[in-house]
Amino acid sequence: MKVIKFLTFMICSISFAQTGTIKGRVLDKQSEISLLGVAVELIDTSTKIGTMTDENGYFILENVPLGRQAVRISYLGYDTVTIPNIVVTAGKNAFINASLLESFAQLDEVVLVSKPNKKQAVNKLATVSARQISLEEVNRFSGGRSDVGRLAANFAGVSAPDDSRNDIVIRGNSPTGLLWRLEGVPIPSPNHFSTAGTTGSPVSALNTNMLKNSDFITSAFPAEYGNAIGGVLDLGFRKGNIDTYEFTAQIGAFTGVEAMAEGPLGKKQGSFLVAARYSLTGLLGVGGTGGTSAIPNYSDVSFNVDFGSGKFGNLSLFGIIGNSDIDFLGDDIDATDLFAAEDEDAFNTSGFSVIGLKHKITTGNKSYLQSTFTFSSSSNIYEADRYINKGTDQERIIRFTEVDNSENRFTFSSLFNSKLSKKATIRVGMLVESFNVKSFLKDRDKQADNDNDGDPDFFTFRDIDDNFILFQPYVQGQYRLTDKITFNAGLHSQYSSLNEQFVIEPRASINYKIARKHAINFGYGIHHQNVALPLLFLNESVNGSLVQTNKDLDFTRSEHYVLGYDLNIGRNWRAKIEAYRQDITKAAVDNFPSSYSSLTEGADFSFNNNRVSLVNEGTGFNHGLELTVEKFFSNNYYGLLTTSIFESKYTGSDGVERNTPFNNGYVFNLLTGKEFKIGKEKTNLFFVDTRITLAGGRYYTPIDLLASKTAGYEVLQEDLAYSQQYDDYLRWDFKFGIKLNSKTKKRSHQFYVDLQNVLDTKNIFTKRYNRLTNNIDQVDQIGFFPDVGYKFQF
Repeated sequence: MKVIKFLTFMICSISFAQTGTIKGRVLDKQSEISLLGVAVELIDTSTKIGTMTDENGYFILENVPLGRQAVRISYLGYDTVTIPNIVVTAGKNAFINASLLESFAQLDEVVLVSKPNKKQAVNKLATVSARQISLEEVNRFSGGRSDVGRLAANFAGVSAPDDSRNDIVIRGNSPTGLLWRLEGVPIPSPNHFSTAGTTGSPVSALNTNMLKNSDFITSAFPAEYGNAIGGVLDLGFRKGNIDTYEFTAQIGAFTGVEAMAEGPLGKKQGSFLVAARYSLTGLLGVGGTGGTSAIPNYSDVSFNVDFGSGKFGNLSLFGIIGNSDIDFLGDDIDATDLFAAEDEDAFNTSGFSVIGLKHKITTGNKSYLQSTFTFSSSSNIYEADRYINKGTDQERIIRFTEVDNSENRFTFSSLFNSKLSKKATIRVGMLVESFNVKSFLKDRDKQADNDNDGDPDFFTFRDIDDNFILFQPYVQGQYRLTDKITFNAGLHSQYSSLNEQFVIEPRASINYKIARKHAINFGYGIHHQNVALPLLFLNESVNGSLVQTNKDLDFTRSEHYVLGYDLNIGRNWRAKIEAYRQDITKAAVDNFPSSYSSLTEGADFSFNNNRVSLVNEGTGFNHGLELTVEKFFSNNYYGLLTTSIFESKYTGSDGVERNTPFNNGYVFNLLTGKEFKIGKEKTNLFFVDTRITLAGGRYYTPIDLLASKTAGYEVLQEDLAYSQQYDDYLRWDFKFGIKLNSKTKKRSHQFYVDLQNVLDTKNIFTKRYNRLTNNIDQVDQIGFFPDVGYKFQF
């Protein structure tokens, strides 16, 4: 009898070790209201498991075999959907969100099964130049450093040939043209070591383990998105586990040391999710990563607390709080450092935070009202001391630069979404942002010695404490003419109290499924954006007084045209070709003939300090052709090939058409990966992933060496602005690792090695004037770097 009991226990243990759980929620795609009684079943396995959704649309599938699984979701009167590649592990429950579309077919007809894929955005109104991104993708791709910005660089239309920063250059636009959103509201740049006006940095403050499937939109975005001309990253936090407590511990060279916890909260299907990270380099006190010998310290805390649903709706509290600092000491710096100089001691501190309260309530069976209130802030303090005559008996040190910037923003967003019928959906909303901007910049860079003290004057470029409001109402709708033709249209409007300008922006798109495997789409939109705040608030000395002569600049305007063709090549394969044109007007340029334009700003930590009395007379254009061929994960492998051929030009006040610094000309990406089942029960995995990127070099302005020697600082040949191009960019990354599921407990382990820039290719970072040697130095980007990581889930 004891033997039988022992064998029974062992069989149960093995069974437990080989199963996991899939949880999820099913919504109506148009109304975004939960569906009751939806059939959910596991397919493509010998194990037949099925269930139904509850009144809140939730379901649970238990005793699911480990590995990648597929689920079929069906509901009377709706198109049946199959969701493949659900990763089931022993250490963590898998969670999926599904949206069903009401069918045009009669109820007694056979409804075709559709598979949602990443080409379809989460936002149902974003149907052109939009792609869904997932947590699995961010963590899977080699060389990605678990960074959403670096993931986006793999998609067609995106150029990011800069290893030191995660700036996102979309279709030749400046990175400042990007709109970051979290939980439906705009936020400042969510990055560590970020500076005022920029949208990228060396290290992301977004914890990708917090993210749910989100949207990346590269052109002609829907009417709810405003104050952006380049693109949109619309991110959202996932909910925590509503049934059980789960924990994650993780460590990596770039992500740092991390701990995460989640679990149920209250009795109304509420949950909490919280994660904290700290830089590994800071803990170890080791520099030499990311292109500098200095030691970067950074930390962040992210959270999403859902209080559950009741008769007053659903309420959630979310946020991110991040801080970072780094000290560059000249004695520890050499000429190859990407961010510092040998004759300077520089100290940088930055902060980022967003805290929001979100409320959603259904109004009837087919509508809901969602309102969000957030407070966000970003700040950076930078101080630099310059050594004069360093290494000589006359060596001395002077304060050279002082920067103290902060932006505080209160944001209120409200939208009403209603499904009028199975054909029509309408969404009406508004966004109000109240800004308080404090900016102080005092610098000696490129200044004359008017006071004859032997040093360049310490001039105050900015010293402001200003407030303004940005108001953005919109209306948009979708009409499904047939099951093959979908039309989207809307109006976005924008008003700024800073320049008292009001604009109306029409947006429209149409999608037509020509046949089962073929579809075409067209999109159009007018988009406006504020000139970057560091330019708007620059001081100019007028009759001995400091005046902000750029403050009344109008919005920059961009008109987008997109034409695309989609082809389903076969099962789990798709191809897409997209052509686009963007015409830009009202860019800020000098009020005298010059090569300068605000369209060239934004790919560095700072902006031009001497561009005052600017006028909105600059123009530019971007056009190109993009190809995407994608093999979605099936049969244990995936592949992604993207190619972009494009041109990005601008015209300054001198009337000369020039390349923008973002006109790489072409970008090619090839990514692929495969998983191998290992172990006796085949529940563990060995995986490999690789990526190859090839891109045209960046355009740059040559240095006038003779003038630089005379002036003592770098002088550019501005009449030859962006006339020369760096060599082509090439990088190969290779990643491999193992995923282990516990045989007896709810635990899983993952180890990986990410070999970045395997060939140690010497891609050019910049050419710059060296004040100490009076030479022009070529500085290369980050060479070969191995990133090792470990994740434990339980």
